[in-house]
Amino acid sequence: MPTAECTRCGGTLHWRWEEAFDKFGFGDGDGQVMTDTVAQELERHGYAVQMAEWGLHNTVIDAIAKDGASFIPAEANLGIESPRNYLPKEIIALLDAAFPNEEDAS
Repeated sequence: MPTAECTRCGGTLHWRWEEAFDKFGFGDGDGQVMTDTVAQELERHGYAVQMAEWGLHNTVIDAIAKDGASFIPAEANLGIESPRNYLPKEIIALLDAAFPNEEDAS
């Protein structure tokens, strides 16, 4: 599971990349939001990423594009549905490699 230093307490923050697509991720936006970290990783691989704040909730990735193609389908239940259900396998593999979750490896 990816970790970061908690900016509030200095402890270890455990998080999952999927939270960057979840309306209620990162403690419903009350915790340390890591959406920009996920977006930066996608951008590092040539994707254009758009993020949106959901009112008092989390900041979520709501668009991913590259070479004129959009990778979040219009029919995805964005913010509620797991991104593993609608993102292409290549993007899931990229994010799993960048932000591995040891719990899933067992």
